[in-house]
Amino acid sequence: MSWFDNLIAFFSPKRACERAMWKQEWDAVRGYDAAGHTRANANWRVSNESEEVTARYSRDTIRARARDLERNSDIIQAVLHAFKRNVVGRGFTLRAMTGDDVLDSQIEQLWKRWCRAENCSVTGEQSFLEILRMMVQRKKVDGGILILYRNVRGGMIPFQLQCLEVDELDQTQTVPRQKGNFVSGGVEYTPYNKPVGYWFRQYDIEGQPLQEPFYVRAEDVFFYKSRYRPSLLREVSDLAPIVTRIRDINEFITAVATKERVAASFGLLIKKTSSAGGNGRSAALSAGGRGQVDYASKRIFPGMIMEMGVGDDAVVIDPKDAANDAATFLKLEQGLIAAGVGISYEALSRDMNHANYSSARQNALEDENTYAEEIELLSVFLSEVYENFVRSAVLSGLLNLPDFWRDQEKYLAHTWIKTPKKWIDPVKEASADQVALRSGQKTFQDLQAEKGKDWREAIDEMAEAIAYGKEKGIDMGGVLFGTGTGTSGTNQLSAQYGGNPDAGEGNDG
Repeated sequence: MSWFDNLIAFFSPKRACERAMWKQEWDAVRGYDAAGHTRANANWRVSNESEEVTARYSRDTIRARARDLERNSDIIQAVLHAFKRNVVGRGFTLRAMTGDDVLDSQIEQLWKRWCRAENCSVTGEQSFLEILRMMVQRKKVDGGILILYRNVRGGMIPFQLQCLEVDELDQTQTVPRQKGNFVSGGVEYTPYNKPVGYWFRQYDIEGQPLQEPFYVRAEDVFFYKSRYRPSLLREVSDLAPIVTRIRDINEFITAVATKERVAASFGLLIKKTSSAGGNGRSAALSAGGRGQVDYASKRIFPGMIMEMGVGDDAVVIDPKDAANDAATFLKLEQGLIAAGVGISYEALSRDMNHANYSSARQNALEDENTYAEEIELLSVFLSEVYENFVRSAVLSGLLNLPDFWRDQEKYLAHTWIKTPKKWIDPVKEASADQVALRSGQKTFQDLQAEKGKDWREAIDEMAEAIAYGKEKGIDMGGVLFGTGTGTSGTNQLSAQYGGNPDAGEGNDG
């Protein structure tokens, strides 16, 4: 209320109440409910600022909390494993497209060699596939990771990768190398917010920071992160929307586990009516001859018979189960967490009790759209690394391409084929592919790419199988495509081995 409202209320509370009610009506008529300052929104205080300003004071705390959950939360691990399984999976297959099949095969073989740990990493401890998985995990938890392109000796070519965490950016650096630029969070930017260099802190062998940071040009660094607002310069953990919810779940599970441990306990409390001892047989069981039974050494066991002291009474401690609704609550929370990272409940929890083929397929398709965003960003990194790899191979003489520098686009042309996942229902999926192929909705190339194979290689393999079958007198066309001029491959085997196809095992003829 303003001072004027308070003044009216002092002289006429009735008028003040009428004024307040009509003011609320006026606010409701002229604006959005979401912008109202009613009782429901009384404590919702917000302001519009640059996203970098907003993130600057929260970035480190969010990252530290996300890392703590990474170490101690199974639900966070479920999120991370889901993205690593589906974004990277079993890796990406390079398909060089120079137009020369022999050269393409040579480059692909060299790439496979370079992807080994001793060739691609400056530490020699991580293969390229392991680096990709680590990149996905660090982006989810830390918000990003920096990959430096290093021209060092030790591998098959003088080009290797160095992985640095975002913590290693020197946030104390304020002076740019080039006049007119500015430095924020250890990154030097042009007036158009384009990064041109990165300042990193140096550490000794014990992990202690050294005084002088080192500078790396932006073209030698790949900053793997998401940018969801133009004003965001650096990274924010992808787990920021769900960190508090996951911590609440951890606290809830701890509380329920404590209750369950109590519920699993059983005990007795002895109520004594008098401290004085009894007589008769109970006196023989008394402690110190005072006629009072000593219960300290007594234990409950099956079939036990024990007398109690005169006037003593026993109260059973039998806690009841207090976790009846825990499963329902956790399922709801897991569903909200899955929605927060853009995947389905089934992908996060691996709970398929209420899923059928249609729902599982639909969820898988929706999840693929979420993973596709990460795959697209990762593909940019893959292509950038591949181009540096080819240039380094040419400079080192591993590839003999005299006209490479005149026509780089030709020799750098390539594509990536992601290793496919297995089908949910092979029969239904195969039938759907057959219909799509015959109706022209998909080409043979499309289907083979979805399976992670080169369509030319697939045809070569089928042709090889058909030619070898023909050499052995078996119609492989009937086996592969369900059509053939003669009997099926199974029948021909049966005829060849005397009516028993299995008889050919170990038979020379």
